[in-house]
Amino acid sequence: MSIAFDPRLLQPMILITDQIYQSIFTHAESTYPEECCGLLLGKITETAAEVISIQATENNWSGNKRNRFSIAPEVLLQAQKSARENQLEIIGIYHSHPDHAAIPSEIDRQLAWSGYTYLIVSVVSGRAIDLQAWQLDEREQFQIEPQELKCF
Repeated sequence: MSIAFDPRLLQPMILITDQIYQSIFTHAESTYPEECCGLLLGKITETAAEVISIQATENNWSGNKRNRFSIAPEVLLQAQKSARENQLEIIGIYHSHPDHAAIPSEIDRQLAWSGYTYLIVSVVSGRAIDLQAWQLDEREQFQIEPQELKCF
């Protein structure tokens, strides 16, 4: 699937509640030592991407789930339909990096879609310790959204 780059979606800020932030951490810790994954549902405005809810998903990767994740296509389609029914859209994906930093891998970059926010959770020894937000730029390279993760 090819998704065209849309500069409107390269947001300077992601808004996320503390409750959602904690839910992502809990999900990441519960799947350790495997990667967790899920969808960020929300709204995009001119100034921010606001996460309204998340949908935890099963890691559908057929191989070693300690360093890869996959979300089943039918799960993505159902989530997109449900989000639309609630006047939301899929604005990103989250996943964990067990015993690694919250920095995208080369595989993360190769499989990422432009316009989505990618939240990566670092889980060390079963404890979530960091979460970073990333987006692909027009050159298809990840750029961090530094200190723009807002908890309210």
